[in-house]
Amino acid sequence: MISKNQIKLIKQLEMKKFRQRTQLFVAEGPKVVGDLMRRWKPEAVFATDDYVSPLPVEIQRISSDELRKVSFLQHPQQVLALFPIPPTTVPQLQPTALTLALDGVQDPGNLGTIIRLADWFGIENIICSEETADAWNPKVVQATMGSIARVNISYTSLTDFMEQLPKDFPVYGTLLDGDDLYQQELTQGGIIVMGNEGNGLTEKVRRRVNRRLFIPSYRTDDTAESLNVAIATAIVCAEFRRRGSACQQR
Repeated sequence: MISKNQIKLIKQLEMKKFRQRTQLFVAEGPKVVGDLMRRWKPEAVFATDDYVSPLPVEIQRISSDELRKVSFLQHPQQVLALFPIPPTTVPQLQPTALTLALDGVQDPGNLGTIIRLADWFGIENIICSEETADAWNPKVVQATMGSIARVNISYTSLTDFMEQLPKDFPVYGTLLDGDDLYQQELTQGGIIVMGNEGNGLTEKVRRRVNRRLFIPSYRTDDTAESLNVAIATAIVCAEFRRRGSACQQR
C-alpha cells in the first residue's frame, strides 16, 4: 500500500524545484533501478510482487494499479525507486582525457542519450551549461538506461569555465563553417562542445572553440538541414575513439 503523501512526493519530483528541495530523483524499471542500486543506496523502493531485486534492499510492495498512479512511463515496469541526487563537482580536466560539454541542450531525450553515449565511449565527465536540461528529470534518467550512475555530470557557467582553460587546450565544436571531421587532426584529449538543438553553440562559447568540426553530408543534392544533437555527438565521439584506437595499434 502506498500512502497519499508518498504519491504526492513522487509526482512532485517531476519538477526541478522539488528535486532541488528534496535532493531526490525518480528512477524506473528493473534495468535502470538495478544499475543505480549498484552505485547508490535508494531512499525508497516501490515494486510489484513480481519484481526481484538484484541487491538486498527494503522494498515497499504495491499493486500494479498503484504503480501506474505514480509512474512517469506509459507502460510501468515493476519498480520505481527514489534516489538521493549525488554531489557532483566540475572536474579538473586532464589533457589526455576526453570531456563532453553541453551548451544549452534542452530536450530530455537528447540529454539522456548523450549521457548514455558518454558511458559507452568511456567519457567520464559531462559539463553542462546552466541552460542545459536537468539531468535528474525522470525522462532524462530513463533515457540513460542506467548510464547516469557511471558518468559525472556537473553544471556551471560554461563560458566562465572555458575562460579558465589554458589557451592551447583543445576545445572542439561542431559548426557549419568547421573543417571536415574525417580530415582534421584530432587530439587524444580535450573538450567536445555540443550546442542547443535549434541554435547550436552560443556566440560566447563559439569564440572559445579553437578546433572547428563539421560532419559532412554524403549527398550532393537536397539533404537534411542538420543532424540531431545526440546523433552528432555519437558520430564525433566514435571518430575520436576510432582514431585513438588506431594510434594505440601502431
